Amino acid sequence: MLTADQINDLHHLYWVEHWAIRKIEQHLHMSWRTIKKYLKAPAQSPAARSRLSKLDPFKPTIAELLDKDARASAAVIEQRLRPLGYDGGHSILREYIHKVRPQAQPKRAFVRMEPEAGERFEVDWGHFGSLSYEGDQRKLYAFALVDGHSRMSYLEFTHSQCFETFVRCHVHAFTAFNGVSREVFYDNLATAVAEHDGRLVRFHPRFLAFAREYNFVPRACNPASGWEKGKVERGGIGYVRQNFWPLRDFTDLHDVNRQAREWLTQVANQRLHHETRQRPIDRFRADALRPLPVIPYDYRDRAEALVHKDLRLQFDGNRYCVPHRFVGRRLTVKADSSSVTIYHRYEEIVSYARSWRRGQTFGAERFERELAEERPAARRSQAQQRFLDFMDGLCAYDVAEGYLRGVADSDRVLSRQLNELLELIRQYGPDAVAGALAKAYAAGAFGADYIANILCQQQSPRRTQPPLRLRDPRLNELATDPLSLLAYDAFILESGKESDDSDRETGSTEPIDNEPPTGDDDL
Repeated sequence: MLTADQINDLHHLYWVEHWAIRKIEQHLHMSWRTIKKYLKAPAQSPAARSRLSKLDPFKPTIAELLDKDARASAAVIEQRLRPLGYDGGHSILREYIHKVRPQAQPKRAFVRMEPEAGERFEVDWGHFGSLSYEGDQRKLYAFALVDGHSRMSYLEFTHSQCFETFVRCHVHAFTAFNGVSREVFYDNLATAVAEHDGRLVRFHPRFLAFAREYNFVPRACNPASGWEKGKVERGGIGYVRQNFWPLRDFTDLHDVNRQAREWLTQVANQRLHHETRQRPIDRFRADALRPLPVIPYDYRDRAEALVHKDLRLQFDGNRYCVPHRFVGRRLTVKADSSSVTIYHRYEEIVSYARSWRRGQTFGAERFERELAEERPAARRSQAQQRFLDFMDGLCAYDVAEGYLRGVADSDRVLSRQLNELLELIRQYGPDAVAGALAKAYAAGAFGADYIANILCQQQSPRRTQPPLRLRDPRLNELATDPLSLLAYDAFILESGKESDDSDRETGSTEPIDNEPPTGDDDL
């Protein structure tokens, strides 16, 4: 490039002295192309050099995020870019997003108020679309409470804006802050303000009772005057929409509140506030708040429901089952975001986990089974129950129950077999019968006569016979080959089995050898 002096000399010689280009070329030692270029454009701009920015590789990702949510702030987009490897500054990112998506400027002025510690809380609701529970849509609302002095925030999402939910969110926020401020500011919420005419405000009696219980003074802002509680308008719901809500996915209400608690702990209450120049967690003073009641009040959702003949009552689009003795009665249902509890007067009957789906039935299997067990056909006879009571603790319940089922599956008369088993218990005692029952059950021998034979063998063991002594001493010294008696035993057992079968066909139930009588006359 030519210097400013060279350019001035060139223009002077050509325009003032009227030199020819060839003469100027020889005098200034320049090429004719350079002379013509600078005569045409004296101020030559330097050639532009391409320079890569740290933001260039992430511009497609920024475009995708803005397409997903055009209102997402630079801080939120920066949180998504950092894990992807972006290590640039926040200013260059903010300027680029400002060019791609111009930010709207505030159109209305307001008076700034800075309350003292413990003086003021601000409360507001926000609507955040809906959540889907396998096709069942539930509207989603956000309850936000901000401490006016420190900007400490509390956030809770709900599926309802009813009075009980509204008050329950207050209690959760007061508990999280470990106290309550002297005043709490609201706009004209239908759950708090019944009527507002100029400076005259009439609150709902139930809400005033809640305020007295927790010792704070409710204040209602003027209509269309959001700046009167600007801490929660901008730093609460507005901040949630800008910094928490964009670019997140949720599965259910529990997941939304879990992510909200993490965001409050890690971001919202840890950030350096641009007005106070302090972190809300550091500026917050719990000692300046008023204490909470010693015993918290019960503000769960409450409803009265009729129990129908099918053991079910209706609540919030679902059916909940109760014991059959409450059929035809009206019971009290109390619910919060995690559970549904059913009461009869002051007695808790059953509690279920809260379901946000609709058309579901809970507890049917449990209470229908109890009802089936109470029916006459499902009850045991007195003889069965006596026998099982005797066997309780002496043998496994499955063994005693299974043995009775095995007897019932055979061709024997069940009532007679039960009477004979009870008679054996009377004669030999429960312990001996339990041991014999276990052996018979293991062998698959179902019947009172098998138990009687086992007991007879146990009570009358065979005596050991002395060896036979012959007159000739030499014969006593002879050693014989050992013989197996298994074939003989098999022959005897087979004969005995055929004999038992023939007796059974003729109806004979007389005991063998020392078998005790098992007739009904001895019961």
